[in-house]
Amino acid sequence: MIRRIIASSAIVLLLAFPCRAAERVAHVGILLPSAPDSAAYRVYLEAFREGLRELGYVEGRNIALEYRWAENREDQYPALVAELIGDKVDLIYAVSTPATLVAMQATKKIPIVFPNSSDPVNTGLVASLARPGGNATGLSSMASDLWPKRMEILKETFPKLARLAMIWNSSNPAMKLRAKETLAAAAPMGVVVQDRGVRDLDGLEMVFAMMIKDRPDALLTMVDPFTRAHLKRILDFATEHRFPAMYEDRSFVEAGGLMSYGPSIAELFRRSAVFVDRILKGAKPADLPVEQPTKFELVINLKTAKQIGLTIPPNVLARADRVIK
Repeated sequence: MIRRIIASSAIVLLLAFPCRAAERVAHVGILLPSAPDSAAYRVYLEAFREGLRELGYVEGRNIALEYRWAENREDQYPALVAELIGDKVDLIYAVSTPATLVAMQATKKIPIVFPNSSDPVNTGLVASLARPGGNATGLSSMASDLWPKRMEILKETFPKLARLAMIWNSSNPAMKLRAKETLAAAAPMGVVVQDRGVRDLDGLEMVFAMMIKDRPDALLTMVDPFTRAHLKRILDFATEHRFPAMYEDRSFVEAGGLMSYGPSIAELFRRSAVFVDRILKGAKPADLPVEQPTKFELVINLKTAKQIGLTIPPNVLARADRVIK
C-alpha cells in the first residue's frame, strides 16, 4: 500500500511539474551581414529576441540561437550557410536579401525567415506576397514602394531641389530595384538624380569626390549592409560638406543624419519572431503570406539641420513622428 501511494504521488508530481529537460530545444541559425560589433544589428536582434520571449521562448531552455556573421563580406555567405546546414538547424533566419538568396540556393528543405526584405517578389525570394510558394517567407519593408513619398518629403522640405545624388550598393539586387523606383519617382517632380551606385569603399570615396565637384542639392542614401557598415563615413561627409540628406532608416538619423522616412526596422524584427514560432510549430513557409508594415515614421534631426545651416519648414516638422533636438 505504501509503495502504491509513493508511486501515485510521483506520477502526480510529474504531471504537475513536467521535466524541463524533456522540453525540445529548437535550433535557429541566424545569418547576419555585419560584424558582431554592429550597433544597429544589436538593437534589431534584441527586438527579435524580445519577440521570441513574448511567445514563450527562453534561450537555453527551448530555443538555441546560433549566430553567423559575414563581417560585411557577401562572399562569406555560402560557407556560413553550409555551416548552419551542417549543424542541422531547424530554421535559418537570414537578415539580408543576398543572405536569403544564398540560403535558398543551398537548401530547399530548411525553412528560411527574412525579417526585412525591400522587395521579396522581384528579388526572387517568394512567388508572391500572398503565396510565397517555397521554403522562405517573412516581412517586407516596402522600401521600393516608399520612394515617391520620400521624394515628396524632400521636395517639400527643399522646394528648390533640382539635383539629387543617390548613393547605393550596386552589388545588391534589392538595391537595384530601389534605384529604379527612385529614378521613376524623381522625374515627374523635375528632379535629376545623379546615380552613384558603388560596390566598395574606394567607389564610395570616388563618389564623394564627384559630389564635391558637382555639388548636388541633396544626398539620398539607400540603406543596406554596405551603407550601414560605412554609416559614420557617410554621415561625416554629409555634415562636413553641408549636404541635406534623406535616409530610409531612423538609425542613420539617430546617429547624426538629417532625416528619414520608413517603417520601424526594429518592429519588423520583433514581428518576425511570430513567423519563426509558427514554422517551429509546424507551419510551412509556402503557406505563410509575407507581411508588410502598416506604420511609417518621419524622423528629423534638428541638431544636424542647425549644424549644416538648414531650416526645416514648420509644415514638415509638424508631420514628423520624432524630432531630435
